[in-house]
Amino acid sequence: MKHIINRLINHEVLSKDEAKDVLVNISNGSYNTSQIASFLTVYMMRSITIEELEGFRDALLELCIAVDLSEYNPIDLCGTGGDGKDTFNISTLSSFVVAGAGVKVTKHGNYGVSSKCGSSNVMEHLGIKFSNDKDFLRKSIDTTGICVLHAPLFHPAMKNVAPIRRELAVKTFFNMLGPMVNPAFPTNQMVGVFNLELARMYGYLYQNTNKNFTILHALDGYDEISLTGNTKTISNHAETILTPADFGVPILQQTEIKGGDSIETSADIFMSILNGKGTEAQNNVVCANAGMAIATVQKLTPLEGFEKAKTSLLSGQGLDVLQKLQKLAN
Repeated sequence: MKHIINRLINHEVLSKDEAKDVLVNISNGSYNTSQIASFLTVYMMRSITIEELEGFRDALLELCIAVDLSEYNPIDLCGTGGDGKDTFNISTLSSFVVAGAGVKVTKHGNYGVSSKCGSSNVMEHLGIKFSNDKDFLRKSIDTTGICVLHAPLFHPAMKNVAPIRRELAVKTFFNMLGPMVNPAFPTNQMVGVFNLELARMYGYLYQNTNKNFTILHALDGYDEISLTGNTKTISNHAETILTPADFGVPILQQTEIKGGDSIETSADIFMSILNGKGTEAQNNVVCANAGMAIATVQKLTPLEGFEKAKTSLLSGQGLDVLQKLQKLAN
């Protein structure tokens, strides 16, 4: 590792195979915590290359506990996090709305590292059971339309990194990897990323897979459709700019989509929206993201997807999915 870190400090880059080897060695416990922390820190100070990102991704996918749910043709809605915006749990809420609309979801998530409340924090608070048991996950997606894939249960390779990430408490390249290493290998994916450079890298890497995808980056910095301005999208077929008008809604203020300052308040916001008691701004931003996911799978326009999502949210179908999932946990 000393040799690798010295090379990186001298502005050299790793090949795809070298990057893959480093992550395999991290998982094997070959390096100490100071070495791993130094390795992560280098990538906070310079851009990651496509080859490095691809190597890291391939290592995690090779080492993960895979679960085959391909027969359900599911989608994952996942953001990289790391945008520093502290919104409420938009992609997690959107996942329940999408499942409520009849599109199967394999939701990959984790505890918050650079945010106050990650997807897994709010799910755990609401009594959702985390499991990597294939029979349980199959039953979950069968009976509710969604299954929750808590990343640490599927990526044992990361047990040496998790405590270091928690202590650093800042964005690392693992934020970039999260959406790419869903252990169910879903064919459909909607990914939000925290900058345009990463959106391009994701687009390049995803073009070389069999995925049906939409990559999102709000031009004012969000890793999701924020409706506070325009959003860059990259898909299998096109690159475009989405505006709030494409969903038939007004531009929002950033304050209207702020999250809670604790797990408890984040869960309260989550339940308020899912119970149909969200503000118009909260409902619109959830339905815009859920709508794009539905549109990605069903080949609809953003507005058509938005309308389906709104029906799911306001009719209580999304809430029904959560309640079934909570019942399953008991």
